[in-house]
Amino acid sequence: MKTLRQRPLQIYLRPDQDKALRQLAEREGTSLAELVRRGIDRLLQEIPVEDDPAMRIIALGRSGKKDLSVAHDRYIVQALRKYHR
Repeated sequence: MKTLRQRPLQIYLRPDQDKALRQLAEREGTSLAELVRRGIDRLLQEIPVEDDPAMRIIALGRSGKKDLSVAHDRYIVQALRKYHR
């Protein structure tokens, strides 16, 4: 079975957004999807590093837990669950 490298996403645009994106895509010779991906990348770059959930695992090694090398996945999941509450 082939694994998708990209995931589909359906969004609804206002007519003015649709028109502007289509014009931009034509002018740049690219697809609407590529423009949306670029926009998402720009938005994600604006997130402060300290708010990135992955950054919460950096100090995990100083946790004092002696089984960290064996149970690291469990501790990462616990840290991420706390973040998403």
